[in-house]
This record gives sequence, C-alpha cells and structure tokens, in this order.
Amino acid sequence: MKPSTNRMLTRIKSIYIYIKNNGTVTTQDLVDEFSITPRTIQRDLNVLAYNDLVESPCRGQWTTTEKKVKMTS
Repeated sequence: MKPSTNRMLTRIKSIYIYIKNNGTVTTQDLVDEFSITPRTIQRDLNVLAYNDLVESPCRGQWTTTEKKVKMTS
C-alpha cells in the first residue's frame, strides 16, 4: 500500500474514533482537531458516510451510526 493511502486510512480511522468518542461534532470541530483543511475533512467524512459509519443529522454536524465496526491497529 502506498504511504499516502496508509496515512489517509489512519486519518479516517482517527476521525471516526473522535466522532464516536465525542458524540455529535461539527465539521469545524474536526478541522480544528486534526489541523487539516475543510475540504480534506469533507472527503474523509464522505468515505465514512459512504460506508454507513457516520451520518449528518443536520448540515455540518456528524455522528456515528449504529453499524458495528471491528477496529484493528
């Protein structure tokens, strides 16, 4: 796997864990926490949403779904 792909997957996993631990968070919360651009956060959230791991109950807010996830290191 390319190093850039590995970094992206690690970041997406970290974003998912952050949302799971904090309940509902805003896109801006994620931008501030991970110090990356809003566009990058949105792309990562799109990956999580496509896989039914997060949902947006209202514009700009995110929460995890009930889908079970097996976490590996």
